[in-house]
Amino acid sequence: MRLQRILAATAALAALTTLATACEDPAKPGPPAASPTATATASAQASPAAGSAPATLAGAQAHVQKYTSCENLSTDPNDRRVALSGFIGAGDWSITERGVCTDKKAPGEIVLFLTPDMKAFQQAAKDHATKLIAEGREDYGLASRMVVGKTFALTALKTRTAVSLVDPPNSDLRILSCNPNVYVPEGFKKEKALVEGCILTDYVNSPDGQGSPFRGAVRDPSTEGTEKPGQPATGSLGLASAGSIAELKKMVHPHTVDCTSMTVTDEHVQSIDYLPVVDAGGNPRTWGVKERAVCGTLGGAQRAHNLNWLDTVSDMKTLQTKAKAAQLADLKDDGRLKATASKLLVGTNVAVETNSKSVRIGLYQFQFLYLNCETGFTAPAGYRLEKAQVEGCVLTNYERQ
Repeated sequence: MRLQRILAATAALAALTTLATACEDPAKPGPPAASPTATATASAQASPAAGSAPATLAGAQAHVQKYTSCENLSTDPNDRRVALSGFIGAGDWSITERGVCTDKKAPGEIVLFLTPDMKAFQQAAKDHATKLIAEGREDYGLASRMVVGKTFALTALKTRTAVSLVDPPNSDLRILSCNPNVYVPEGFKKEKALVEGCILTDYVNSPDGQGSPFRGAVRDPSTEGTEKPGQPATGSLGLASAGSIAELKKMVHPHTVDCTSMTVTDEHVQSIDYLPVVDAGGNPRTWGVKERAVCGTLGGAQRAHNLNWLDTVSDMKTLQTKAKAAQLADLKDDGRLKATASKLLVGTNVAVETNSKSVRIGLYQFQFLYLNCETGFTAPAGYRLEKAQVEGCVLTNYERQ
């Protein structure tokens, strides 16, 4: 499935600090295409990222230091901290100077680019992204760490650096992405860039779970009544919700789950390679499921592939109770789930079942959480860990390797 490959590639790139940005590529790109003739939109011209900014590398360094550290600035192309030969440089993308500094808070490096023509820089970034996406790298720019101001841009080699730069309410820096499938959750800014086809945002997407913190309102189910199923008893930072299968499909397709082919059915659909959590013997309602659909290619002349299940849920506690029993039965023999077994990710009144980690990574960005019933499970700092509807389980966006 195309979108599975997108997120799988994104997860792999996250482990490579020098390849997880919107501007970097092993092959050094050529000079940028000519700037477009269309003028920048008024909203882009008025956006914070288009505000006043320094016109020297030292000035760019000082600007970055408003939000995080940027120490030991150097323009040496042989600087040992990072292989600058792998980045765009002076003469490309309307760049006049390039340097590197260290964010000691992350810790990690920042590669700075000075440009007197930000519109030309963004056009070159768009051209480069368009080329790579056409070559099959559909994930390019979905987890961008390219940050732009008015006269300078930078690549943050660590997610934490990018978050520090764009997250403060008063920040005039933005993430630049030119991937048409980029997703910006509710609560974050999504502004027009200086060229069509690119956006500016203060949302940092990251498959490692270390991106921008959730900005939704904290909910307390004790004050919201019974119409909010699925909320943990002690409150939640917020979970995904949808009013119908069609609305759920619209939420996750095509960003995470490819539902180009979707079948709404009460029949029990599975394959040798894809085992759903809900095993209802033809009646998913006994699991608390209201409406059910399967996305992907069903078995026939060829084996089924890329199956993922979408559920709207009328009784979240029943669903989680039965899913817990199934999960513990699977873990009983060797402490591991079958490779073909799906995991249940839930929202307030919706669920998605998938055995694809790349799909789950994408769903975490939509505020779905995985129902984990392993004894003694906990999650590292920075990941969500909330109480489930059933005793002995938690909801989390952390998965052990």
